Amino acid sequence: MSLDFNWQQFLGAFFVLFAIIDVPGSLPIVLALRRKGKIVKPLKTAGLALCMFLIFYFVGDAFLRLFGVDTASFAVAGSLIIFVMACEMILDISIFQDTADTPKDSSFFPVVFPLLAGAGALTTMLAIRSQFSPLNLLSAVFANMVCIYLILRLADKFEKKLSAGFIYMLKKFFGIILLTISIKLFTSNITILIETVIETTA
Repeated sequence: MSLDFNWQQFLGAFFVLFAIIDVPGSLPIVLALRRKGKIVKPLKTAGLALCMFLIFYFVGDAFLRLFGVDTASFAVAGSLIIFVMACEMILDISIFQDTADTPKDSSFFPVVFPLLAGAGALTTMLAIRSQFSPLNLLSAVFANMVCIYLILRLADKFEKKLSAGFIYMLKKFFGIILLTISIKLFTSNITILIETVIETTA
């Protein structure tokens, strides 16, 4: 592992990951979950997200191959979950129904996966490994986890300072953003899957 820390590389990797993780955009969803009585623990969420990113950094491809899954298939599956969540936000409907076995703690699902460390973020991690040195990229990952913790920790304060109408507007706006992300993630990866099937059957 290279021990040469470079601020330019660190900031480049940080902003790429910050944009794709988009923890501010997930804030309306976190607030909505808490209103439903769900628990989202900031430290646990940041820790689980860190574990997901580290697993994918070191053994991402091998981990997916262990289950016979390729990156494109994983991304398509994640895009479908994000699509459903976006529909819930935009249409004010509840598709994911709670059962007696549904845990109150929503730190992992749906906050860590598929929102913060979803298919888009994890495939981005795999894609940019070759562009940044390990030290700079991993430092950027840790810095983003700190951002996740701080923003979730301050979520209640944000809610108190913002009006209900503004939070509702944010929920709709980021629902549309999530919908756009899901469609882009789906279309860009479904074509890869189709091309792979055509090549294997040719």
